[in-house]
Amino acid sequence: MSVMLGIILAIVWLFFLHVMRQANLKAWKFIWGSCGLFVLMMIFVRPYFTEPLAKVVASIAGVFGNLTGMYSSFFKYGVIFVDSASGSISLLIDFECSGILEIMAFLALLAFYDVYTVYERILIGLVGTAYIILANALRIFIICTIIYFNGISAYSFAHTIVGRVVFYGLSVILYFIVFTKGHIRRQKVGNFTYGMDK
Repeated sequence: MSVMLGIILAIVWLFFLHVMRQANLKAWKFIWGSCGLFVLMMIFVRPYFTEPLAKVVASIAGVFGNLTGMYSSFFKYGVIFVDSASGSISLLIDFECSGILEIMAFLALLAFYDVYTVYERILIGLVGTAYIILANALRIFIICTIIYFNGISAYSFAHTIVGRVVFYGLSVILYFIVFTKGHIRRQKVGNFTYGMDK
């Protein structure tokens, strides 16, 4: 049912995308294209990539755990085991912790951000995806470190506040470099430009 609905949505999305491209409605094309691509990725990509991505994040975070000896990662199951002084806790890297939503949102925006060429968007998409995965693994490492030193009672604070501040702070840096700085460097007013012409 969801596949059939996805196909119908894809057809409608492509039709209106074509109309907006023909009418040269760049802002609407960006909004419609990005939002539509994100929804389609939720239908067709998320079910297949969430679990493998969770395992990748768990295994990368596990490298930090093995180096420091503060926690163990069972990447096959996407689970991290932290043994603190006040007890032990298992952390499951699930849908929300995998980073799949953040990666899909970034790629959906980038796909229709025509400040860059197609080749540049592919390259930036690959580098940005790797960056988000590493930022997420760093977030997991920080959460586990806080739990290791402060006990299980620190889980909520570490996960809800510190982890999110770190991850979204790193995401803001990525978005600034890719979208804001990239746009500023390529804009041209008359004979004035900041450097890189398209």
